[in-house]
Amino acid sequence: MSKLDTAKGFKHTKPGLMLGIGGSAFGAFGIVKDIRRARTEADTLKLVNAAVGALALVTSTLLLVRELRRLTSDSVPDILAD
Repeated sequence: MSKLDTAKGFKHTKPGLMLGIGGSAFGAFGIVKDIRRARTEADTLKLVNAAVGALALVTSTLLLVRELRRLTSDSVPDILAD
């Protein structure tokens, strides 16, 4: 397996998913800043843009959490499956 293949598979690992969630949390600070700036400038278009960005951030975070749960549940052996 090449280094490129290893790097591509990293986002589907537990540390990769945790890093993605952390990046999303970090991105939330920028969205909050944009919303505050739009409200102080009374700029409706910037406020709508920030709200759409916030919605996209929430959606992507939820997708990462779902993938993390699937990865965690798949790695735990099912004792009752027999």
